[in-house]
Formats: sequence, structure tokens, C-alpha cells
Amino acid sequence: SDVEVDGPEYDQLWGVFGVRARVVRMQLGEQQLELIEFLAPPDVRPIPVPSHSNDLWFQHVAIVVRDMEAAWAQLRKHHVRQISPRPQTIPISNPAAAGIKAIKFRDLDGHNLELLWFPEGKGNPRWHQPGSNIFLGIDHTAMTVRSTENSTKFYRDLLGLTVAGGTLNMGTEQEHLDSLPGTRARVTGLTPQMGPPGVEFLEYELPTAGRPFPTDSHPTDLWHWQTTLVVPDVEATAATLRGMAQFVSSSVVILPNKALGFTKGFQVRDPDGHAIQIISP
Repeated sequence: SDVEVDGPEYDQLWGVFGVRARVVRMQLGEQQLELIEFLAPPDVRPIPVPSHSNDLWFQHVAIVVRDMEAAWAQLRKHHVRQISPRPQTIPISNPAAAGIKAIKFRDLDGHNLELLWFPEGKGNPRWHQPGSNIFLGIDHTAMTVRSTENSTKFYRDLLGLTVAGGTLNMGTEQEHLDSLPGTRARVTGLTPQMGPPGVEFLEYELPTAGRPFPTDSHPTDLWHWQTTLVVPDVEATAATLRGMAQFVSSSVVILPNKALGFTKGFQVRDPDGHAIQIISP
């Protein structure tokens, strides 16, 4: 879909006065990604340069591919800005992730993305279904956190996601994947009741958590990501989060139509500042 929206309900949803936004919803496999362009207000702040994986505003989506070499060739064909110099293969010293291939890169606005290839026996079974398409779907969104424990309490205990497992990623492959020397990252995956995509925490032990999420962040800033979570009862979830999260929306918003794919929702920020949009269809 490709729609433009404005009005007081959207001001309330995003916590920004005088909003007019173009929202394009795209699909890859069974997963969806939304692109939001704020046509008003006119000022948009860019992602800070330089920006690193251990900065707390860091977030990316991981796109699963059938053939990593073919996918990498597609990136090079279009002169994509690579974070990793080439695809990296997780070594056997990391048994839980051994054999997984990954490369990180950026889009035109500086948002981070990752390509993933799973060997047989790893990853969701849907990523191993037969076919010919190179790009299969979105496995997860990964976000840098200061404390895995605090983030787990938020996403598991308050929002109902399930911890699926974790790894400690280090060594030359992780350093080159992140373009960050001396990297040691604690990675924790969480899954919703229906998925993928899931959520992944990146807690950097070395180098430790970098710059904090800007306290004056708004959805109009280009470093703004919002992860949408569907719940059966928006009001009950809002009541649970009162006093536990920073609300972007002043309250639950009832939209005039389903232009955005839902009619009731609100936005909050997690303990590190990442935005979560909570909706009922």
C-alpha cells in the first residue's frame, strides 16, 4: 500500500504537531516493512555520522537470502554502502550460530540492514523451503541495548515475547561484520507468538555501549525505527505499560480509517529509546 495521512489523530499517534506522512508498506515473503516519509513538519534530522553498531540508536532488519553470493552481487551491482567488506561466516567456535553467513550494509538514508544465510538445521524451517527467489523474507529486527536483562523484562514480561536463545559473538568475523575492532557482542533472540519476524538484542560488551539514544528524539528523525507489535487488547497493554515506559502517544489513538492497516494503537519507547508501535488490527 502507499497512502498519505494527516489530522489530529496522527499528530497524537506520533506525538508531533502538524503531521502529514506518506506511508509505504512493502512485503517480502510473509513479512512487511513500512517506510515513513514525513512531508510535514519540514525539518528532518539525519542519522549521526559516524554511527556504529554499539550506539544505542542502532537498529537493523535482517533479510534472509537463499544464495549469499548472488545476494552480495546484487548489492555490488547497485553500489550499496557496505558496513562489512564482504559476507562473514560465523566460525565453529560459536556452535549455536556456526555456518551462518551475514553481511551488513546501509540504505540511502543510512539505515542499517543485514543479509543472512542459514545452513541446513539452523534458522526457521521456512527459510529452507524450495524455490528460486534470492531474497526470502525478514527474520528479525536487531537493536542495540545497554542491558539484556532490562530489555528482556520489557519485551518478555510486559509484551509477551519468548526468549529463543542467545550467543556470544566475537573474533575477526564479528569485527568485520560490524566494522568495529575488538567487538564482543551478546546476542539474544526473542520470538512473538506468530512470526517471524522476531526481535534481537545486541549488548556490546566490547566496545561497551556507545552513545545513548538522543533524549529529544522524534519520529521525524531519520534514526527513528518503530517495531509494530499486534496485541489482542490495546487498552490493556497500555495500562500495563503506564509508568513502565515512555509514551510517544499521549494515549491509545483511534484512527478514522484503516489507511495504516489498523484503527487503534499507540507508541512507546523501550528502556533504551527504541520505539514500539502497539496496535490492534
